[in-house]
Amino acid sequence: MSEYFLISGGYVYDPANGVDGQAKDLWIRDGKIVSPPTERGIKPTRNLNASGLVIMPGGIDMHCHIAGPKANTARKMRPEERRNGEKIERTSIKRSGTMGSVPSTFATGYKYAGMGYTTAFDAAVPPLAARHVHEEFEDTPCIDKGFYVLMGNNHYVMNSIRDKEPERLKAFMAWLLSSAKAYAPKLVNPGGVEVWKQHARGNVENIDSKVDHFNVSPRQIITTLAQAAGELHLPHPLHIHANQLGMPGNWTTTLETMRAIDGHRGHITHIQFHSYGGGDADENTFRSQVQPLADYVNSHPNVTVDVGQVLFGETTSMTGDGPLGYYLANIYGTKWFSSDTEMESGCGIAPIKYRNKSLVHALQWAIGLEWYLLVTNPWQVVMSTDHPNGGSFLAYPQIIRMLMDRTYRQDILKTCPPQIRERCQLADLTREYTLGEIAIITRAGPARILGLVHKGHLGPGADADITIYTPHENKQIMFELPRYVIKSGRILVEEGDIRENFLGKTLHVSPSYDPAAEAHIRHWFEEYYSIRFRNYPVEGHYLQAAEQIACGM
Repeated sequence: MSEYFLISGGYVYDPANGVDGQAKDLWIRDGKIVSPPTERGIKPTRNLNASGLVIMPGGIDMHCHIAGPKANTARKMRPEERRNGEKIERTSIKRSGTMGSVPSTFATGYKYAGMGYTTAFDAAVPPLAARHVHEEFEDTPCIDKGFYVLMGNNHYVMNSIRDKEPERLKAFMAWLLSSAKAYAPKLVNPGGVEVWKQHARGNVENIDSKVDHFNVSPRQIITTLAQAAGELHLPHPLHIHANQLGMPGNWTTTLETMRAIDGHRGHITHIQFHSYGGGDADENTFRSQVQPLADYVNSHPNVTVDVGQVLFGETTSMTGDGPLGYYLANIYGTKWFSSDTEMESGCGIAPIKYRNKSLVHALQWAIGLEWYLLVTNPWQVVMSTDHPNGGSFLAYPQIIRMLMDRTYRQDILKTCPPQIRERCQLADLTREYTLGEIAIITRAGPARILGLVHKGHLGPGADADITIYTPHENKQIMFELPRYVIKSGRILVEEGDIRENFLGKTLHVSPSYDPAAEAHIRHWFEEYYSIRFRNYPVEGHYLQAAEQIACGM
């Protein structure tokens, strides 16, 4: 008979089940939350007294970059961070690791768990690199993980849209997700990366521009793939990195992208980088345009966003958006790397340092906070730094403090150029988040958006992924060092110390499709790809620990 584990007496924040700080016991059995046993004489084998402590579900980072060709290249590009940064020493339980803006695989797992996060999703993987990403995931301990597979510049996708073959496109999306063992479809600068491959300084001017050689527009790519994802009933809808990231005046492109979703579910990622007014890269006109975009989100429940908060300091920009990497390298004069993945995507990588004395950087910081504070429904906005693009995931506790403590964020605002007050609303926003709202944007909300019915809550049937905090007036201190982190019903971390060697699961989907569609895909593959069709898909046995998430109806 399996054993019971009881966590008693803590103040539970479980917004998915309407629990907001009530003292409540949690019963765990076989790695899941269960109802209190009704049989007489049943006693827990283990009892953890959480009296006076705060209990939340384990954190979920639904948008980060922790594996794949981008992360590996960035690690190699920044040897100075390896030499001078924090080291994780090997113990009888832990492997050694290195930190920096792009931590090693081992360090990534340990640091997420030590901060109370139990699940993370890499946001942009070319299908050709999927096999190696799964290998990296097996070296990323403690947390469950998954990834989104790139489709927005895929040649087969654009051909299918041009030829008006929606069923062929839908079958290809399902086949690609299944073959890569991915979790969701991802668009990065749809069509724009392909244009840039053809023109050294090229990019799409707007979402109705045509992509060379394919005669399709970003709007068509967004609308058609959003419809296909909806018809496949994927747990997570289309994950969209909009065109013109980081460009002054890009807010109109972002608004049109939201409209192009056309009533389907859609998630706009690192929205901070897409909310800029101004034009022609002129610092004198650069300003926030969060308000009209937040108004759209507030009136359209089918649209969700994560923020991509900028933090001051040094980091590494890495993205499937090759043109952006090139643009940043030219601005900052840094080393730069670009990759062209055949038929599928590209990426750009460049070091960057955000300075609070820079008006542009200060506005980026403020614009991110405006998104949290101007979206009315916290279920539609998710905490992210687009790790490591805006900053490290380790900055989440500082962001929480800024959201819960208006005085603290005002103090930071005072260190920024005074012109910032004329170009954004942050100084006038008095809203402060509650602990319940923090639990939504870091746990319950991401789980709901991802369609993870067994995560992000503490009701019966949920994974027993639990973080227990010691209350503190300074919320940054509170969230930096949880008292306990429980993963799948096991105490994994105690006050920052990893207690056992644990490998989380890889989460993926496998939508159904007509197998006859593979004949056309195979023919195209053999004609254009440098690898054989039969070597492309990742077999199920290749994943050491995996969980297939069902597609809904």
